[in-house]
Amino acid sequence: MKIVGIIKNNKLITIVSLTYILLFLAIPDKAYSSVKNSMYYIIEMLEIMPVIFILTSIIDAWVPKEVIMSGFGEKAGVKGSLFSFLLGSFSAGPIYAAFPVCKMLLKKGASITNVVIILSAWAVIKIPMLANEAKFLGAQFMAIRWILTVISILLMSYLVAIYVTKESIPIEEEEDLNLKNGIDLKVQYCIGCGLCEKLLPQHFQMIDKKAKCKEFILKNEQIDKLKSIINKCPVKAIDFK
Repeated sequence: MKIVGIIKNNKLITIVSLTYILLFLAIPDKAYSSVKNSMYYIIEMLEIMPVIFILTSIIDAWVPKEVIMSGFGEKAGVKGSLFSFLLGSFSAGPIYAAFPVCKMLLKKGASITNVVIILSAWAVIKIPMLANEAKFLGAQFMAIRWILTVISILLMSYLVAIYVTKESIPIEEEEDLNLKNGIDLKVQYCIGCGLCEKLLPQHFQMIDKKAKCKEFILKNEQIDKLKSIINKCPVKAIDFK
């Protein structure tokens, strides 16, 4: 029964494994080449994805939601589209590295339109590659191709935003802080400035140059005070839960 449960919970891996087994039985040479190619991409992902996850975690912890909404949100307008093109065009790495970044941006308030622009620019508009394109295919080819690509991306982002809503995307929305009454303290981010202890000593104290919580549950009148501390914390180590 345990094996059946494991198979049900890992259907994709099971199908891929069975496919490889059949390939090795039928055409072993092709199967060997396929495994070799797969290992190349797996190693590439293991080299790139940890860096991407660290980057998204840092942005998630340190960059306020208001900054993301201002630069990439629904009301960012032309500025948001321009920032999105620049972010996607200058980003390095394969396209799958863009997915966790874009999910984090959506969580922090970026619009679907701008996320589509980032993904599309990341995939097909690489600024460092434009010089090589012009060198091998000509400046005219590069310029026309780039202009048509930008137009296509803008059109696609507009259409996707019409038919896809944030509710259909599996992201954890940030909840209304007024509905929360607990403290979430990320000790690993704390730099020992002591500001939280100074502003709310009944809940925070400094131990070994790290902030510690005395009480994790807030009373209603203390919620506004914690909002102020959250905004003032230099490393965004404090939040509601």
